[in-house]
Amino acid sequence: MHSMRASPSPSPSLKLPFPSNLASISSSHGRRSLRLSSSTGAVFAQMESTITITRPDDWHLHLRDGDLLQSVLPHSAKQFGRAIVMPNLKPPITTTAKALAYRESILKALPTDTDFSPLMTLYLTDNTTPEEVRLARNSGAVFAVKLYPAGATTNSQDGVTDIFGKCLPVLEEMVKLEMPLLVHGEVTDPSVDTFDREKVFIETILTPLVEKLPSLKIVMEHITTADAVNFIESCKTGNIAATVTPQHMLLNRNSLFQGGLQPHNYCLPILKRETHRRAIVEAVTSGSTKYFLGTDSAPHDKKRKECSCGCAGIYSAPLALSLYAKVFEEAGALDKLEAFTSFNGPDFYGLPRNTSKIVMRKSPWKVPETYSYASGVIVPMFAGETVEWLVCEE
Repeated sequence: MHSMRASPSPSPSLKLPFPSNLASISSSHGRRSLRLSSSTGAVFAQMESTITITRPDDWHLHLRDGDLLQSVLPHSAKQFGRAIVMPNLKPPITTTAKALAYRESILKALPTDTDFSPLMTLYLTDNTTPEEVRLARNSGAVFAVKLYPAGATTNSQDGVTDIFGKCLPVLEEMVKLEMPLLVHGEVTDPSVDTFDREKVFIETILTPLVEKLPSLKIVMEHITTADAVNFIESCKTGNIAATVTPQHMLLNRNSLFQGGLQPHNYCLPILKRETHRRAIVEAVTSGSTKYFLGTDSAPHDKKRKECSCGCAGIYSAPLALSLYAKVFEEAGALDKLEAFTSFNGPDFYGLPRNTSKIVMRKSPWKVPETYSYASGVIVPMFAGETVEWLVCEE
């Protein structure tokens, strides 16, 4: 049911860069092995096909609540040290008090022996006040404010309708607090083509916003177009960045329709043309510090995906790091993976990098067809398919 559209032609063996200043030959019990250490600190072992990197963070994650939270949280906690948790619950997380309560429910659901930290966000509305944002910043638990244009995605009906009017005092306060604005970058005008919503948002909202508040820290979430790449590269102040999902680097819009309608490849922003996918891969694997990992892993019950009006969202958490490694390997850029997964995000947010490590091994494994939870099942990205990289213990 799921067709895997890979980023430029897959290689049969592990590709590693061989800069002369990085490689060293070592011998163990008479057997020679080649190890490479990148400038970021990542260590590669060619013969064993392993990568050791600083523990990554997920800067865009949907954990849901209730039974679903209990089921999906372990998949993220196993791989990531921290995650920016999206606030689009029902009802949305619009106040600091709600954010703190949601954080407590996440901490209670965590598996034992894990040090995963949820980083909370506020859901911006036309009624959010500067005082609420100050309270959030001072809480030490809320790290950003999320802008959903009303109607843009799942549970966004309470989102913003007047960003340059009612929301302007809040945004001005965020500049003072150096608090990032996380942007779902799509317009919701029904007259705008679905595939152009990101481009039009950049032209009509994001560009004027940056001009009006040039010091506002902005993360353009889950970018999908060459237009977004060009916009981010054109911003030279260092306070504009982007998260990138695995699906937008591995799939194009053909993946929605090949072999019939593919509901588990449907997400918002929607998958785009191959030219856009390639532009994103090129930007992310270039080594630019403006891009960092954000899975946008968004679980829905199978029944809510396979129906007459299916929900948008791809559940990628169980295999996200495996997929990011695939992208960087096929681009010949494994030496740049660690910065994307582990350094660029905390550096942008002004947080310390994680100190623990994870190991990834080239060891093919089959993605389960479903993951069960108390009320049903979730179909993950690439269900039933084989992926090559496996996250191991440190």
